[in-house]
Amino acid sequence: MGKKHIIKKSSEELLKERDKMEKALSREPASVKPLAIKEGKFHIFSSYNNTIISLTDSLGNVLAQKSAGSIGFKGTKKSTPFAASKVAETLGQIANKLGIKKISVVVKGIGSGRESALRSIANQGFDIVAIKDITPIPHNGCRPPKPRRL
Repeated sequence: MGKKHIIKKSSEELLKERDKMEKALSREPASVKPLAIKEGKFHIFSSYNNTIISLTDSLGNVLAQKSAGSIGFKGTKKSTPFAASKVAETLGQIANKLGIKKISVVVKGIGSGRESALRSIANQGFDIVAIKDITPIPHNGCRPPKPRRL
């Protein structure tokens, strides 16, 4: 095994690299462009492990999407109501930048973050037209096991 070469960077190089990283992080996604959209939909999917919120136009084309994991929560903290409210706040800011005023909310899933995400969206001043729950519910379920014989 040979010697390990350690590359030392000057402070100027480190500052340039940091500026590059900040620009990349602050840049908005390509799909978030100022359009003439007035109405949109928030799709909240809340599972036991994560909360995913998508912002779509009235036709269903996704404009932006965030999850608790993409914001920076890790492990069991992703499934908390606090993480879901933070996701809703960041997506609400994106919706404000797009100029969306009227929204309808579609909630799906059984996680703990669905209520808090809905509340934080409502607190941001949007005109909520409809709230719809599309959680799949089994009507009869699976076939039960046959009786045990002894």
